[in-house]
Amino acid sequence: MKTETLHIESKTERLIAVRDFVSAAAREFGFGDEEISKIALAVDEACTNVIKHAYKFEPDKTLTVTVQRGNGTFEVSIRDTGKRFDPSGFQPPDMKEYLSHFRRGGLGVYLMKSLMDKVEYNFEPGKPNEVRLIKYLTP
Repeated sequence: MKTETLHIESKTERLIAVRDFVSAAAREFGFGDEEISKIALAVDEACTNVIKHAYKFEPDKTLTVTVQRGNGTFEVSIRDTGKRFDPSGFQPPDMKEYLSHFRRGGLGVYLMKSLMDKVEYNFEPGKPNEVRLIKYLTP
């Protein structure tokens, strides 16, 4: 199992560093361009949610992005110490309704779940919040 970690400030302009970091690791693991784009987008959405919702755009906060890969599994973990997100209340959007009203935003969780094989949230008292995005490498 190979693990790499990146720490970034809670600023949207730092998301390019996250995309580059995750994309390079995914390419090295064996994913093709299409899968790499999906993984990068899902991670981007997860980090944006932390910056926007957990940290309310406070630039002095930090996110920790860890990539673990091995045994056909590529896992990206994003940790923060901001406001918790409760995934139990998540309802997938009605895309027809969403698009007919020209809405913007609000698709992060839906996209993450659509683009990745598994999305898990870990919230333990006294520990950082964590979202884990998992993609399996199929031969």
